[in-house]
Amino acid sequence: MAKKILVLGEVRDGALRNVSFEAIAAAKQIADGGEVVGALFGDQVADLAKELIAYGADRALVVEHPHLKTYTSDGFSQALLALVEQEKPEGIVIGHTSLGKDLSPKVASRLQSGLISDVTEIEGTGDDALFVRPIYSGKAFEKVKIKEGLVFVTVRPNNIAPLERDESRTGDVQSVSVDIKNLRTIVKEVVRNATTGVDLSEAKVIVSGGRGVKSAEGFEPLRELANLLGGAVGASRGACDAGYCDYAMQIGQTGKVVTPDLYIACGISGAIQHLAGMSNSKVIVAINKDPEANIFKVADYGIVGDLFEVVPLLIEEIKALKVNS
Repeated sequence: MAKKILVLGEVRDGALRNVSFEAIAAAKQIADGGEVVGALFGDQVADLAKELIAYGADRALVVEHPHLKTYTSDGFSQALLALVEQEKPEGIVIGHTSLGKDLSPKVASRLQSGLISDVTEIEGTGDDALFVRPIYSGKAFEKVKIKEGLVFVTVRPNNIAPLERDESRTGDVQSVSVDIKNLRTIVKEVVRNATTGVDLSEAKVIVSGGRGVKSAEGFEPLRELANLLGGAVGASRGACDAGYCDYAMQIGQTGKVVTPDLYIACGISGAIQHLAGMSNSKVIVAINKDPEANIFKVADYGIVGDLFEVVPLLIEEIKALKVNS
């Protein structure tokens, strides 16, 4: 049966995050020929609505309010609940990002709805859709089917391919007025410690360092390699605990969970909590002096050697390839 699905687009630094388009692709599959409605919350974000339509949304709703300029669970939940009341969708799809992980349980509770979080794959369409999600820190997967009620899911970034962008698509963009009030939290200032450049959770390539990097300066060749590959730099908890880098770079069970196309682990032993955050990467390359390191058990390619010798060689080879291509 065709369904109406509401998709919340996520805006960061004046642009839509890629997971917004992945969520639309997921919604199209769930809708099974029904209507996909994009939603945008913020302050002066209306111009981005056409991007949602270009990537597959049939129409878009924009809620603009000064209290929505910066995310708060109070403000965004009021806006989302207002749209749910107006549209009465059969499903809601949000990215499984920091925002989505905070917002979705609160809204699901208010709607007295179930919630399937961290979906990495959808099998089938419409009422027959099966939602695949990792459990036990990625050691196993479960398939969940919704028997009745709202289809409310969050999708993990970099797992569901977005549809091709089609600028010829047209759709209605409607401004919706919502009175955002009684906020218990007001954000005065946002100070970012995260590295600049490619967003870690959405990066197609990640070069990650562990205790073997030995110092903050030891991350410099990793940054150079990541820049050459158009990727981001991550770290193990050990490297963060040692003060080599900011915790915003941490990948693992207590950090970010990532699924890039290519993950290069440099000087990372492969502790269980770190593997939980990156073991579902499509291709894993491990560089470690210890041939018995646990990271080699999950790696597709392993290099036994000193990262300070291996990484510069990789940089030279990649530069040479770029010059000759």
